[in-house]
Amino acid sequence: MSKKVLKTVNSIMTNKFAIIFLVVIISFIGIVSNITYINASKKNTYTKKIYSQTQNDSVVVPYKRGNIEDRNGIILATSKRVYNVILDCVILLSYEDKIESTKNALATYFEISNEEVQNAIDTSPNSRYVKLKENVEMIAADSFNEYTKQNPKDIKGVWLEEDYKRYYPYSKLACDTIGFTSRGNVGNLGLELFYNSTLNGVNGRKYGVYSTDEEIDNIIKEPVNGNSIVTTIDTNIQGIVERHIREFNAANKDKVKPGQGSKNTGVIVMNPNNGEVLAMASYPDFDLNDPYNITEYYSQETIDSFTDEQEVETLQNLWKNFCVSDLYEPGSTSKSITVAAGLEEGLLQGNEAYHCDGGKQVDDYFIKCHLKEGHQDLNLSRAIADSCNVALMDIGLNLGAKKLIKYLSAFNFGQATGIDLPGEAEGQLYNPTQMIDTDIATNSFGQNFTCSMIQMASAYCAIANGGKYYKPYIVKEVKNDRNEIIKETTPTMQNKVITKDTAAKLKSYMEEAVTSGTATATQVLGYTTAGKTGTAEKLPRGQENYVTSFAGFAPVSKPEVVVYVVLDEPNVENQATTAHVNMLTRNILSEIFSYMGITTQAEELSTLANQ
Repeated sequence: MSKKVLKTVNSIMTNKFAIIFLVVIISFIGIVSNITYINASKKNTYTKKIYSQTQNDSVVVPYKRGNIEDRNGIILATSKRVYNVILDCVILLSYEDKIESTKNALATYFEISNEEVQNAIDTSPNSRYVKLKENVEMIAADSFNEYTKQNPKDIKGVWLEEDYKRYYPYSKLACDTIGFTSRGNVGNLGLELFYNSTLNGVNGRKYGVYSTDEEIDNIIKEPVNGNSIVTTIDTNIQGIVERHIREFNAANKDKVKPGQGSKNTGVIVMNPNNGEVLAMASYPDFDLNDPYNITEYYSQETIDSFTDEQEVETLQNLWKNFCVSDLYEPGSTSKSITVAAGLEEGLLQGNEAYHCDGGKQVDDYFIKCHLKEGHQDLNLSRAIADSCNVALMDIGLNLGAKKLIKYLSAFNFGQATGIDLPGEAEGQLYNPTQMIDTDIATNSFGQNFTCSMIQMASAYCAIANGGKYYKPYIVKEVKNDRNEIIKETTPTMQNKVITKDTAAKLKSYMEEAVTSGTATATQVLGYTTAGKTGTAEKLPRGQENYVTSFAGFAPVSKPEVVVYVVLDEPNVENQATTAHVNMLTRNILSEIFSYMGITTQAEELSTLANQ
């Protein structure tokens, strides 16, 4: 290429680059000018748009916590849709002419005062999220949304955050068994706590993306709702039990001293053939929808005088599940276990004779029978029916420490049953190598060792069904939010504690206790029932504080239900008498038998005659 041609090409390229550079400069000047114009003339419009987009950038979409249902599908705990009223102070302040109309709307639809709104603006002017009110019901939210649709320019910087509120349709029913939740779907007590992770789900999210001017397309990551649990509880049986507990305590509230009808009252109803808990109730009770309210039991003056520690202790005592978490000396209901041990070991045949003069000298102690004048001569059957301490001490001492503790342990005393509820107490048994004769004697009739109600109720299930010890349980199914069963509880037989022959003999002895012994007042006309009363003096001895109880089952030939009733320090003249617990038991049984369709005595006899 000649120098002349090359010089021409270079001249052309230089001119082109100059033109391109000039175009770029002009374009840049144009962009800057446009930005300056937008910033000066439309700053508020774009700022509001950006703020609005930020508000919707990432909003939590809450999951729904699963329901708690009874065995028939009746909802005992559920989560209702509610809303939180949220104020975006930045948005509201950018529309100064809409502050008053926004305040008025908040006052009208949510009863949020102008002062509350103004305080939020004054204290948090740069906040994008101020929660003005929680748990707004859907009817109020719908009314507000309808107003905003009709008057879209009147309200600025307010939005409703979706949420759920836990709700208990039956208020107090099975309160300490169900439990309640605190903020953030955290289970407190009972099933709400034990199955917290099962009932909870995973929150979703809503992302706001602009597609056209002033319009937002929402991209939603759906929440995963929690699973529901189906309990073994029968709402009707639970209701029967609680009504009679409440009536007993109301009738005895001020009988001896002002206050409650008993320190604690507990009732467990179970299916002896699989370990299902049909009802579990205790007193005092509380409202699951208002669990911190103790005005039913204390005056406002007393409540105001509580220290923080006293208030916490009071609430804990109110919320505890007496049937699972409390320990006590069971008294004579455990005599059935002592006799079972003697029969299993071949030390008892059923024809033994005993003599009771009102007590027995064991080492340095004279241990009394509950009947001061003594039962005189009696056989094994009457020893159970009349609840003779002397006869049981003879049996216990004959068994010895090792065998007595062996059978108490086999019936799961001294260890947790494993029921699916929190806070289960284990109780305490002696180490047999450290027991002296007085320990053996008192243990034989239910003193000087401790148990819980669920332990004793489960033990009686094993006697009733012929010797099979089933692990007690209270949840039978888990369902997803499409109502599909994803898990079922299989009844678990943990131990064969006694033979059918031993169980049959025990049943006959306990039936005699109901027909002509210490438990006659529990008898329901037309039905056969077997059971055992219990009385235990509480520590410290000599204070005249007692726990009385009845444990039994029906019908005798083929038990369908076990009932265990406990009165802890009833507010009556003579706490040691079993008259009150027997009366309460009978009132409960008479309704339960009818509702459950328990086989009557006539039907039992007809069945036996046809076999």
